Amino acid sequence: MKPIIGIIGGSGLYNMPGFTVQEEVTVETPFGPPSDAFVVGQLAGRDVAFLARHGRGHRITPSDLNFRANIYGMKKLGVQHILSLSAVGSLKEEHKPLDFVIPDQFFDRTRGRISTFFGDGLVAHISFGDPICGQMSERAASAATAAGVTAKQGGTYLCMEGPAFSTKAESNVYRSWGMDVIGMTNLQEAKLAREAEICYVTVAMVTDYDCWHPDHDHVTVVDIIANLTRNAENAARVVSEFVRAFPEKMDCKCHSALAHALITDKTKVPDSTKKKLELIVGKYFA
Repeated sequence: MKPIIGIIGGSGLYNMPGFTVQEEVTVETPFGPPSDAFVVGQLAGRDVAFLARHGRGHRITPSDLNFRANIYGMKKLGVQHILSLSAVGSLKEEHKPLDFVIPDQFFDRTRGRISTFFGDGLVAHISFGDPICGQMSERAASAATAAGVTAKQGGTYLCMEGPAFSTKAESNVYRSWGMDVIGMTNLQEAKLAREAEICYVTVAMVTDYDCWHPDHDHVTVVDIIANLTRNAENAARVVSEFVRAFPEKMDCKCHSALAHALITDKTKVPDSTKKKLELIVGKYFA
């Protein structure tokens, strides 16, 4: 199997109806191990690769995720398009629990996370003004409609460090900035996917309102878990519709994101770096 579609999310998606011919694939990368083995199989007649972002059993904190290994692993498997699902808090009344939001922007509030493949003698500056693939966003929105899930296209995902949630002061500042949802993971995925020339879209699944909301303190852990379960069921339907309707071929500028981004004189790049990044930059050094 050579999947061109990759799904990053919870391990519950592996058990979704119609996902068959499954095999676990352990991928080695120059950046260490991914979060877990990839589960590769067929869905709606297409080869698809799934990865549990936090590892099966949710073992890895957002700050400790090996984002480089996860995206590199997808690239190594042949993935060209990533649909990423993530639980988020809502920063606007209009984004209700159980709604999905398909953001088109990110705002970074993380500290010190590695979010580039480059360095070690090779410098690249990707264009990231529009961090989400527009074509993937349209397809994710169409899949949500087909699945009967409320999804709002557009908005800003604020990526915080975690693992603790925001204070009320922070939450209210983020609201004053016009942010839509808050999560802890997807920005680094989006940056690395762009560097790897993989189309990427986030589907942000609202579990509850962030702590700014006057009813926040009335939300119990039981309520949140119930919303997580219902969101996972909705996500499975969205993923199925997304894969079913995906075209055999999709041309996109994401697939040539490095064409004008590599700044270093090619004769000055260390052989060790070229070897480590062969999968990503090899075609530009041929």
